Amino acid sequence: MTLIQPLVSVRADGPARRVVRCLSVSVLTTTLSLTALAILTAGVAMTAWVANVVATAAGTVVSYRLNRRWVWGRRDASDPWREVVPFWALSFAGLALSTAAVATADHWATAVHLTGGMHTGVVLVASVAGYAALWIAQFVVLEHLLFGARARAPRHPRTEERAR
Repeated sequence: MTLIQPLVSVRADGPARRVVRCLSVSVLTTTLSLTALAILTAGVAMTAWVANVVATAAGTVVSYRLNRRWVWGRRDASDPWREVVPFWALSFAGLALSTAAVATADHWATAVHLTGGMHTGVVLVASVAGYAALWIAQFVVLEHLLFGARARAPRHPRTEERAR
């Protein structure tokens, strides 16, 4: 049995497949955000928390599109108030947590005189830790409130019955 076989055998439309896909999107967008964060902090010497905001915004655009379309199979028009705003709110809650972690790590790394790759590594680990703390809650919200089957159901079934 290979490592891929359990993933291939996951039901095509089941929650386990969505978890694997959502995790894949998170890995991809985290890699994108961390690359941007490293380039902005180490290459451009941007302040760590500002770089984290820019990196997160870049990753959030990609994350929204991939989660909505590839993970949950939504191809209809996005609803700004029911999907876009809550998704960005979740992302920026993660950003707030991550930014606090990045700022604290940056301050600590400076205080203990870490430089170069070690300093950057500490900042990157702090960023990942901030987002990892929020990932499970985000999946539940995406599954049940934003993109999953329950999110597609009518909000007021009684209203629809009366309309018939």
